[in-house]
Amino acid sequence: MSQRFVVTPAAGGAGDAGPRPGGGGSRSSSPCREPDPDPASSPEPPGMDALPILHYSREPSRYAVVGPLPSDGETLLPARSTVSLPAQSRPGGLRSQLRALEGPVRHTRGDGNPGENSPFIGSVDVDGERAFERKSMALFEEEMDSNPMVSSLLNKLANYTNLSQGVVEHEEAEDSRRRQAKSPRMGTLIGVYLPCLQNILGVILFLRLTWIVGAAGVLESFLIVSMCCTCTMLTAISMSAIATNGMVPAGGSYYMISRSLGPEFGGAVGLCFYLGTTFAGAMYILGTIEIFLTYISPSAAIVRAEGAGGEATALLHNMRVYGTCTLALMATVVFVGVKYVNKLALVFLACVVLSILAIYAGVVKTAFDPPDIPICLLGNRTLSRRSFDVCAKVHATNNGSATTALWGLFCNGSTASISCDQYFAQNNVTEIQGIPGVVSGVLLDNLWSAYADKGVFVEKKGVPSVPVPEESRASGLPYVLTDITTYFTMLVGIYFPSVTGIMAGSNRSGDLKDAQKSIPSGTILAIVTTFGEALQGNLVIGMLAWPSPWVIVIGSFFSTCGAGLQSLTGAPRLLQAIARDGIIPFLQVFGHGKANGEPTWALLLTALICETGILIASLDSVAPILSMFFLMCYMFVNLACALQTLLRTPNWRPRFKYYHWTLSFLGMSLCFALMFICSWYYALCAMLIAGCIYKYIEYRGAEKEWGDGIRGLSLNAARYALLHVEHGPLHTKNWRPQVLVLVNLNAERCVKHPRLLSFTSQLKAGKGLTIVGSVLEGTFLDQHVEARQAEENIRALMGTEKAKGFCQLVVSSSLRDGMSHLIQSAGLGGMKHNTVLMAWPEAWKREDSPFSWKNFVDTVRDTTAAQQALLVAKNVDLFPQNQERFSDGHIDVWWIVHDGGLLMLLPFLLRQHKVWRRCQMRIFTVAQVHDNSIQMKKDLQTFLYHLRISAEVEVVEMVENDISAFTYERTLVMEQRSQMLRQMRLSKTEQEREAQLIHDRNTISHSAVAAKTQAPCALDKVQMTWTKEKLVAEKYRNKDTSVSGFKDLFSLKPDQSNVRRMHTAVKLNGVVLDKSQDAQLVLLNMPGPPRNRQGDEN
Repeated sequence: MSQRFVVTPAAGGAGDAGPRPGGGGSRSSSPCREPDPDPASSPEPPGMDALPILHYSREPSRYAVVGPLPSDGETLLPARSTVSLPAQSRPGGLRSQLRALEGPVRHTRGDGNPGENSPFIGSVDVDGERAFERKSMALFEEEMDSNPMVSSLLNKLANYTNLSQGVVEHEEAEDSRRRQAKSPRMGTLIGVYLPCLQNILGVILFLRLTWIVGAAGVLESFLIVSMCCTCTMLTAISMSAIATNGMVPAGGSYYMISRSLGPEFGGAVGLCFYLGTTFAGAMYILGTIEIFLTYISPSAAIVRAEGAGGEATALLHNMRVYGTCTLALMATVVFVGVKYVNKLALVFLACVVLSILAIYAGVVKTAFDPPDIPICLLGNRTLSRRSFDVCAKVHATNNGSATTALWGLFCNGSTASISCDQYFAQNNVTEIQGIPGVVSGVLLDNLWSAYADKGVFVEKKGVPSVPVPEESRASGLPYVLTDITTYFTMLVGIYFPSVTGIMAGSNRSGDLKDAQKSIPSGTILAIVTTFGEALQGNLVIGMLAWPSPWVIVIGSFFSTCGAGLQSLTGAPRLLQAIARDGIIPFLQVFGHGKANGEPTWALLLTALICETGILIASLDSVAPILSMFFLMCYMFVNLACALQTLLRTPNWRPRFKYYHWTLSFLGMSLCFALMFICSWYYALCAMLIAGCIYKYIEYRGAEKEWGDGIRGLSLNAARYALLHVEHGPLHTKNWRPQVLVLVNLNAERCVKHPRLLSFTSQLKAGKGLTIVGSVLEGTFLDQHVEARQAEENIRALMGTEKAKGFCQLVVSSSLRDGMSHLIQSAGLGGMKHNTVLMAWPEAWKREDSPFSWKNFVDTVRDTTAAQQALLVAKNVDLFPQNQERFSDGHIDVWWIVHDGGLLMLLPFLLRQHKVWRRCQMRIFTVAQVHDNSIQMKKDLQTFLYHLRISAEVEVVEMVENDISAFTYERTLVMEQRSQMLRQMRLSKTEQEREAQLIHDRNTISHSAVAAKTQAPCALDKVQMTWTKEKLVAEKYRNKDTSVSGFKDLFSLKPDQSNVRRMHTAVKLNGVVLDKSQDAQLVLLNMPGPPRNRQGDEN
């Protein structure tokens, strides 16, 4: 016969050998060979007990049934009284991500209906839709008391968002409270691409790029631009991976770093990012003032130049004065009118775009008609034309020739014989074009660098010049001198801030329609665009723009002004977010503000820090400071992505697939190198500041738990990590199945079901702990040798099945107590199991094993008390070995009760293994008459999109119909059995024995009229240990347990709640059989055992 998961064998017993799917199936090399399945150990081959099914519970009250399905009329799900578990606790898992969406928990009395005394289910006053749900899915009534049905939860799950509400503009705050919040409208272009473009194309591009090219040359400038853009591109790739790993809340890069690397790194890097944003505001303000005083209105300078070299000093003083006034004005605007800042953002952006278009137009124009921008040279030295107009020593007049203003600057008379500067006398004055055009060969002339010290003449290469002794140079002449010492690393530090706008899109994540899509594409596209612009800008000068140079001047002015306002708007909110996170106690005062949420105190501190940068006054000195903080931020973004990728946590499923940990590591290394290339002392200072903040947060406790990667890494560490993990509870994102596998041993002390370890190793994608536990009955003094041998056998089998983990064997007086001890004590510290995996009791209906069902149910209850998930593999001998491969097929998930997420996680983990890799995932959920199945399907698809899980979705409608006679009779037999045991007044141990005997010979029917004579015979066959006291008490007991007492058994009417549960089980069994016949594996919820143990025998 052909054995397939999901379908019943067409012929033969459960032990028939047949071809396995995908080949494989080699024998185990462990000391204990895998036994052939015994037909006798799998009773009722055609029914539910002959097929592998996996029961699981993410929570103690949630179970799943997974595996091959029956083909005949046997019920797949047993009645509620057969296997059940009370809903008492809900351990963390993927469920915790959605716990905020769950409704209020309802508590019940323990009755199925008001007035009924049922040990299986609680009663609660419900009406309308809730009452209808209870009737139509009665099998899961108890679960509905504390957890919602999938049909009522899907709409909330599909629309779930963890976007934290930011500070709304105070002008719109009241209106937003009165009307429903509108969904974000911004797409990739407006929300990410253009903001990144505006921040990247800023003051450095307009004011410093052409100067960088002149000093470093084309080749080294290309290297500088390439290094910086490569750094930001790699960081953008890492940021895209983090941003697409789930919902992206408002908070930008600080949120991503803090939630990925923990509160210590988050606080340290967050403050550095805040300082970088604040100094960026100072840089933009200084750029605004420099453009205003240098290009728009030079006459507005308050401090005038005095003496030689006074212009540079006067400019710095003017920038301090105007910068302080501008900062005060901008801070006032941010404090009073944040709404106007946001509205002006598009105006500033339009100015930037027009400026860039003007540059491109000028580049095209110079190829045909270069602009007339003459530059005056004396010899090969460049002259400043502020003090003269005519670039010549003499010029022609009507009366002959006359000296020019330039002559008067270098000479003391009107003729050449009067004293003149020696260099002026020996060199000619020439005039060249400042922008000769792209086809003039200027590219070759500027290939190599021309670094110089401060105060050196700016000389034109290739122009003849007669040198003069150094001491003959006079001061105060109109030469163009270098105002700063230039070298490669310094230029890198100055240029890098021009590419630091890549976080502008992620900072607006709360306003994006689909942040997971917009952030990666918009950021990377902006970097590519501006990289090309930087290369093109290498060949131009500020006067290149067409049709007028004023386009660049006005555009750059508004660009820097708008960027400064944005920095002053964003930095206080970033500080407020850090303060409200509570990770740095002394900053908590800055978490407060005005009544409308505006960060007043944070804005004040930001303005003071920004004033520090303005007092420095030099744009070239502020830029390296800014570079340090941004480079540190980018370095930790790359570190977060690399760490999450290497850890391979189940929660790490980015939708952005074009990333790799090597790229993140390269980006992190490049950021670290650039920090020291720009300025090693600034880099050390920035790292020292971050280190101090880190240790301070660590010292103060860092009680925040955000599911960060560092905490996930600690789970795999040794003693220090174990102690570290115990400091706080495990976060949802770090949750992974850490499995305690309970195995049974045969007479040879070998594992009875080796495939259970095969299944365990196939779940290893969770990267969690695996503990294989077993129990030997007896005392340790008598069984320690056998225990040691059994432990070695288990370890050998674990090696064969590639199940990496630990083995723990317990010797106990009873199997029941040993299992309980393992569940309680297995593991160490943070490395403790949260999931129990065990096999379904295969011989629970046979007389030679009358208590296997009792041990199973008690183990389920122990798992409940320990607040752990439970996986029960039914007929596990039919599960595939690790060498086998499924070439196709499905893994079906029947999601009936919201279980917390493990039901979705199990197929994802299995499909990471080569055995199940080619299987597709299907998810079924149940809709009742009042449910909108079409909307449920849409909501479930949206929910799976948010979980980053690919699966087919189908909603199955279960229509209400009459209860069948088969359901009624099965329920009646179940209740008659319980009533008979109560009337016999047996002790607890005797009831457990009698329950099995009654089950094996029970043939009670409604037509059994001769029950009066049959009942005493049944009592005679009861196997009991008689004592003298029991014999005396039996005389009085028989009076009550007369034959007439058993008449009531046949007049019983089954409890209506139990009938509904049985009806649900039968209907659900038929639906699962119909839909999942072709599946390789099936997972579904299983109801738990009763709270009242009197129903255990059913």
